[in-house]
Amino acid sequence: MLAMTTVLVVDDEPLVRDVVVRYLRREGFDTLEASDGDTARTLVATGDPQLVVLDLMLPGTDGLSLCRWIRSRGDLPVIMLTARGEPADRIVGLEIGADDYVTKPFSARELVMRVKAVLRRAQPVGAPQETLTFDGLVLDPAAREAHRDDEPVRLTVKEFDLLYFLASNPRHVFSRSQLMASVWGYEAALDTGTLTVHIRRLRAKIERDPANPRHLETVWGVGYRFVP
Repeated sequence: MLAMTTVLVVDDEPLVRDVVVRYLRREGFDTLEASDGDTARTLVATGDPQLVVLDLMLPGTDGLSLCRWIRSRGDLPVIMLTARGEPADRIVGLEIGADDYVTKPFSARELVMRVKAVLRRAQPVGAPQETLTFDGLVLDPAAREAHRDDEPVRLTVKEFDLLYFLASNPRHVFSRSQLMASVWGYEAALDTGTLTVHIRRLRAKIERDPANPRHLETVWGVGYRFVP
């Protein structure tokens, strides 16, 4: 699957691009490169990448604006790679639709692992999964589509994975670390702030009253559960 997968690497530092591209190609990925946001926008539109590794601080169109534009077009996965590692920066990045957030300095091997994990969720393989329906919401894993009252609900890769995982295990309480390992797919990502942001975004999209969620419940001191 990965041999024909193209990753767009967007960073204004040539050394960073070189390291990331070298490790991705070593793992069988095709790559595209951009040093600024405007070039990246063109490559997203014309180069058909399957994932974008995106720096926040770019000349021209900045990374946050570019991520918003990518998300407005569809569900192309985005991993942010940036020196801005404050919790507020991470939350903003995730809230506008990034699937993962890696801070500099970084491990190139770990970044490649995260790329693979995000792509596995974006392109699921194996036995067919059933369509789930509850309270007017339909989750179709084959098409990776969600609808609320027959209207499409746009979910990012990780939002869909998290919601489908919880909905497939109704009333089961999962700890934060269990959800990170099961949905994000690697132990290195035990950053539960990422999970909190995704739960908040999902509630805003699927709950009729996000301030008083009926389906995505917090079990204080433990984690979360889905109530159908």
